[in-house]
Amino acid sequence: MMPLLTYLSGAVSMGFLVACCFFLRFWSRTRDLLFLAFAAAFLLMAFNQGLVAWLGDQSEHQSLVYLPRLAAFVLIVVAVLWKNVSARRR
Repeated sequence: MMPLLTYLSGAVSMGFLVACCFFLRFWSRTRDLLFLAFAAAFLLMAFNQGLVAWLGDQSEHQSLVYLPRLAAFVLIVVAVLWKNVSARRR
């Protein structure tokens, strides 16, 4: 992988980790599980971005590399749906 792409991939991973830290801070204040789910999702996305950068260009053609990203999006959707359903019950 080109050095610039590796650098940018690291920057994107760092951005995901910063977002994870922000959501963990919000979760520690409110104890709302939605924030915890978002933190976990951003952690999964940071892991996925680092994995793609570490494995190189040939890994982008393998669909198994993107399973952590799929899990992150599914986690976000489930958390939002759970939050909406629990709010309606109240």
